[in-house]
Amino acid sequence: MLKLILIFYFIFNSLASEEYFLTLRNEKVNLRLGPSFDYPIKIIYKKKNLPVLIKDKSENFRKVQDHENNSGWIHISQLSKKKGGITTEKSILYKRPTLYSKPLANLEKGRLVIISKCNKDWCKIRTENFKGWISRNNIWGRL
Repeated sequence: MLKLILIFYFIFNSLASEEYFLTLRNEKVNLRLGPSFDYPIKIIYKKKNLPVLIKDKSENFRKVQDHENNSGWIHISQLSKKKGGITTEKSILYKRPTLYSKPLANLEKGRLVIISKCNKDWCKIRTENFKGWISRNNIWGRL
């Protein structure tokens, strides 16, 4: 019986500690030092759809990490399940998911993109006036 309880405990803890991505819901989002409105603001994000990695949770707050390794707590009302990403290096946006396709634009490192879908190697994205495909390896965020 003890073995069964230990197995369920480890399975539950491994599922509960799984990291995942969300994006910021609003143009202005406060990152706090702790999981409550009583904690001071550490950073004010001013980018809607910026991806953040969820590391932990405490009631209605989520501990997040951004692409620059800043971490802190954000209220769940400020988070969205929309797929977003940040380019991790200079990249080329292509018309189709192949290197032999027509290049549409050069994207600088740190460019915010909205992801519509991904396959094994490519993601279809949009950013400002451009839509196209980018290598999946060049994006940090929810794929």
